[in-house]
Amino acid sequence: MKVAGKQYRTVWMEGSSVFLIEQNLLPFDFKIFEARTYLDTCRAIKTMIVRGAGAIGATAGFAMAQAYLEGADPQKARAEIEATRPTAQNLFYAVERVFNAGKDKAAAEAQRIADEDADCCKKIGEFGVKLIIEGGKTFNIETHCNAGWLAFVDFGSALSPIYAARDQGKKVFVYVDETRPRSQGARLTAWELKNENIPHAIIPDNAGAYLMSLGKVDLMIVGADRIARNGDVANKIGTLEKAIAAKRYNIPFYVAAPTSTIDKDCPSGKDIPIEERSQDEVLYQTGPDKSGKMGTILVCSPGSEAINPAFDVTPAELITGIITEKGIHRPDDIRKI
Repeated sequence: MKVAGKQYRTVWMEGSSVFLIEQNLLPFDFKIFEARTYLDTCRAIKTMIVRGAGAIGATAGFAMAQAYLEGADPQKARAEIEATRPTAQNLFYAVERVFNAGKDKAAAEAQRIADEDADCCKKIGEFGVKLIIEGGKTFNIETHCNAGWLAFVDFGSALSPIYAARDQGKKVFVYVDETRPRSQGARLTAWELKNENIPHAIIPDNAGAYLMSLGKVDLMIVGADRIARNGDVANKIGTLEKAIAAKRYNIPFYVAAPTSTIDKDCPSGKDIPIEERSQDEVLYQTGPDKSGKMGTILVCSPGSEAINPAFDVTPAELITGIITEKGIHRPDDIRKI
């Protein structure tokens, strides 16, 4: 995708350094972060300089390649990389592939994973755009969190069909869930859509069911961080609530993800580890003041504690279909893939 007319991927490797769009600064500032060592890249994943299933996977693959280039103990490095984010399946998928490639082929394998991620997301858009029906009126889509190109190497998963629809001249409008506590929808999805001139509005997380009840949502598309063998899906916290509301109001609810997000060794959603993040993400918010100076402020009752699960699990029976680079599938067909 392009930023200020220049083509960017979310993450790439040059020499022994990994370069990443610093997503913690968006949408207020656009900067590139350079991770010179595999431990720097681990920190970038852990602190969410990079986030999103495919982008985490590609970054982890590059980190494993860096470890080989640095002469680090491969087993130790693999364990450190895999410990950064426990829920994202793409991370484990990429690390295993690069680890098994060995020292001489690690960098090439990591680049192959990144290229495959971008290609898969482009194909997700080609399949998913068929769900966006032209009927002489604007087609309204709701999203949750950010599953755009910032969450992958390029194109994105949940937003890829929207970009394809725009390119085909279809009229779309996107309701962007703010996605507390880190506001990836309000900060990242909205920034992407604004850059692409796609009509949209940011909505509070608890407004989705109301809009559905009014018939204002035609389709909901979300991403995924891990898909179990039975079709259960782990995604950003709040996804389950949206799936329940969509079921109540007969709104098609689709998950978009490359097949690398499917964990063939995970029987069901009950077996997916759910990451618990710092309570500070709930209690504090970061942004610029009127002068443009970035700062962090307390937005909750002083002295109160918070609970911050990063993901929830949506059971397969609430999901209309899963869009992958291989087509659109029923959740119970995932095991065949």
